[in-house]
Amino acid sequence: MSAYLDELRALLREGGVPADQVEATIADLASYVAETGGDPEEEFGPVGEFAGQLLAARAPEADATDATEWRWTADIFTDRQMLARLGDQGWEIDRVDHIGRFVSHRDPERPQRWEYRRELSIGGSALAARLAPEGWEPCGTWVYYRYFKRPKAASVGPAAQLDSPPAAPTRSVFFSRRFYLVLAVALLAVIVPAILWEPSDGDEPGFLAGMAVGGVVAIAALTAMWLWTARRRP
Repeated sequence: MSAYLDELRALLREGGVPADQVEATIADLASYVAETGGDPEEEFGPVGEFAGQLLAARAPEADATDATEWRWTADIFTDRQMLARLGDQGWEIDRVDHIGRFVSHRDPERPQRWEYRRELSIGGSALAARLAPEGWEPCGTWVYYRYFKRPKAASVGPAAQLDSPPAAPTRSVFFSRRFYLVLAVALLAVIVPAILWEPSDGDEPGFLAGMAVGGVVAIAALTAMWLWTARRRP
């Protein structure tokens, strides 16, 4: 039994199974064989074939851990925080799609950390030219913002290499409480004036005028929020 399990241990390690998982598997099999009193090869089949079956069964788990593409989104209050966090996990932004999601991937063989910055898009090509000497390259545009990326090796050197990147997050939407608060305020700014503006005789133009006033208030609030956020440096 010992020779069979020793060979199986070696084959599993050669197949890339972490050492702790190998030892746990061998311990379980040894316990089973000890209880049944049977011969390992009769119980599990030839050691080479059995090792192949165990490695094949582990493949879906490995695929989930080494997922290479992922799409996610965040509001303007959390996007830089999430870019920093996920960049440290090896996710590289390829682009921002038409609904505002970051399309990203991670190198399954040589993952490395990435860093990002957000700038107002009013700079156009001049902005990209100014940042290029520092290694920054464009990776997406959303509304008034342009996003730039560069390998973190540019600032931390070899420490940017990832040996054991974590699995992809189970969620893909990262909205903050402030985002929902602003959304609620904007909605109330449209609805409340429309109700209060309605004249006593119930004429429809009063309600529409209130909607218009509310819309202006909401736009003003969102613009103020955008200007305040834009002043914060990445």
